[in-house]
Amino acid sequence: MSKRSTVTLRDRPVVDKSLRATSIHVRGETLKINTRDRVEIIDLTDRLMSIVHDRHVQEGLVSVFSLHTTCAVFINEVQTALIADIKGFLERLVPRDGPWIHNDPAHSDCDRQNADAHLRALLLGHSVTLQVSGGELVLGQWQRVLMAELDGPRARSLRLKILGS
Repeated sequence: MSKRSTVTLRDRPVVDKSLRATSIHVRGETLKINTRDRVEIIDLTDRLMSIVHDRHVQEGLVSVFSLHTTCAVFINEVQTALIADIKGFLERLVPRDGPWIHNDPAHSDCDRQNADAHLRALLLGHSVTLQVSGGELVLGQWQRVLMAELDGPRARSLRLKILGS
């Protein structure tokens, strides 16, 4: 079954008088991920939570951005059957062996035959921005932050921008 996500729901904002005099800090870092399969979905949530905790961010934002055109970042649930459905959906919508011009040497100098990976990433998106409240990522009950490797296995880099107090 799914890993439980942090649920942060409040009727009123957290009132912490020490935060009022605190300045906003901006930090950028790169998260490296090595993938094993051509198409793979990796749960990033715990790593991102650890980074937020390690940086002592109480209130703010975390932006996660893929530095690759064939690697996506998105939010969904982690459940084995759903992950299989996502992969199957992407394959039906954008078949690997489709008649893609990008894969045709007469039109493209790309030798990876990866047009499907580019198109799938286009659908899933390359970034997410998350709120941080009370020192935790704000996510719904089943929401997890996921990375989709669509042309692996490869070494991937995700750029994080953390703004917070």
